[in-house]
Formats: sequence, C-alpha cells, structure tokens
Amino acid sequence: MGSRYLGRKLSQAALTIVAIVILNFLLFRAMPGSPERILLRNPHITQEQLEAVRARWGLDRPLIPDQLVDYIASTATGDLGYSLKFQGKPVVDVIADSLWPTVLLIGLGELVAITIGLSIGAYAGWKRGGVVDRVGSGISLILYSMPYFVIGMPLIIIFAAGLHWFPTSGMTSVGGRPTDPIGQLVDLGRHLVLPLVTVALGLIGSYSIIMRSAILETRSEDYMTTARAKGISDVRQLRSHALPNALLPMVTIIAINLGYVVAGAITAEIVFNWPGLGSLTVTALSARDYPVLQGVFLLLSVAVVLANLVADVVYGLLDPRVRS
Repeated sequence: MGSRYLGRKLSQAALTIVAIVILNFLLFRAMPGSPERILLRNPHITQEQLEAVRARWGLDRPLIPDQLVDYIASTATGDLGYSLKFQGKPVVDVIADSLWPTVLLIGLGELVAITIGLSIGAYAGWKRGGVVDRVGSGISLILYSMPYFVIGMPLIIIFAAGLHWFPTSGMTSVGGRPTDPIGQLVDLGRHLVLPLVTVALGLIGSYSIIMRSAILETRSEDYMTTARAKGISDVRQLRSHALPNALLPMVTIIAINLGYVVAGAITAEIVFNWPGLGSLTVTALSARDYPVLQGVFLLLSVAVVLANLVADVVYGLLDPRVRS
C-alpha cells in the first residue's frame, strides 16, 4: 500500500475526529440544565454558592475559546472529566467499567452474525430461486427490518419467562452467584445467550442480503463465464472465484458496521438490563450526567471513524484500484 494513500486516509480520520470533539463540546453546552446545580444537588442554593462552584469548575470563563481549548487539551490527554451521577468518579473509569460487557456482547454477536449471515447469503445468491434463497431471503428481510427490542422481547417471553431456560436479565446471578471460575463462566454464559442471540439475529439479515447481492453480481462477470466454460465444478466456482470477489464490499460493510452496532446495541442492553454502554447511557441521561454522556458519545463517534479507517486500509490492501 502506498504511503500517499495511507497518509490521506489517516489525515481524513484525524480531521474528522477533531471535528467530532468540537461538535461534542458545543452540543452538550447547548443542552438544557445547569451543571453547577447538578453538582450541588440543592435547589435552594444562594447566588454566591453558584458563583463559587462555577469558578471552581471554570464555568465562569468564556465558552469560546477558553473552555473549548481546555476541553480539547483535556480530551487529548484522556481526561474526560468527572461523573456527576457516580459521585465524582472519573468519566474514563465509569466508561471502562461498562465497556467490556458491550465489547463481549457485540464482539460475539458480530462473529456469529458474520459466519451465519455470509453463509446464508452466499448460498442463496448462488442457488438463486431455490428453497434456501426464498426462505433465507424472506427471513433475512424480516430480521433486517426488526429493531433489537422487538427481537429480544419474544425471546424473553418464550425462553426466560415461559420455559425458564435462561435468566431474564442481568449479566450475573444475584445472591447465589457461583464462587468457582467454572461456575462463574457458566453463569455468565447463561445470561449471555439471549442478548447474544438478539444481537446476532439483528445483524444476520443485513449481512445475508448484502452478500446475496454481491454473489449475484459476481456471477455475471466474465471470469465466472470463463470458469464455467472450463468445466470447473460449482463448489470450486463459488469457493475460489465468486466468494473472494464478493467479500470485497463486505469488508467495508463489516468494518463500518462494527462502529454503528455499538450504538445500536443500546436497545438490546436495555431490554436485557445488560450492564454495558447502553445501560450506562440511559442511567446518565436520566441523571443529566452530561460528562458521562459526552464521553460515551465521543467514544461511539470515534469508534465509527476508526472502523471506517480500518475498512479503507483493508480495502486498499485487497483492491489496488482504490489506491489511485
């Protein structure tokens, strides 16, 4: 990969992140609410007390450029401020506590969805008009149009409340939690099943539909006609010719989707009370904990930009035509 192409993509990503940081600062300063009143949590405070708190937190200084410059400098050093809801705990620590449950849920959900969705889409596109194509495409369209909470609620009703196979919510058992590592892992797995299935089903539809379209497009290419003329078997045509070329657009979609899925999984986490970034966002929003909300939105936005950067780099490695 050429250094010019890589440098251009890195510059675009850096400029986008800078714009996100500035927009994130301005957006939350325009939201209703008084930070100093939230800090004091007393509706009957005096004007002198308000002024003292504003001076302590630098809220009495001009918004632009003083507060903006301080915010950019603090963000660059990893200092996102302190939480109002969690009694002055650093925002970085608050987000870190909720990050790994989201990464666990989304990471496994993506792996399952990619494996199943691409397989269904590839076979449906290769056997166009067959039973798998009709049934698989129909189910994929239904799943693609359904939000996470619509998928999750029936799973809770059937498998948790009805059959009692899995817990209804949470990440670990309350009270009777196992103490041994194996028991804790099993307990975590039981709580993970329903949220994982919900996220995976929500992603399988989109991957299957796009993969099917990519396979259909590759089937009309000249190299596929040449492969058929040589008498190459259907399995080898799909595996060695159609699939590698159909995966090129999927690389971009999967990489970009990784960033958006983190934000989209908020609804799934709320349904199952999963202690991830989604639940943290709802808690911070109800408490008007703007520093935490600002940190979460910044994290999600940067995740989308970095995922897009990874997609551009990987696509440039796979297809030399995009580097020009």
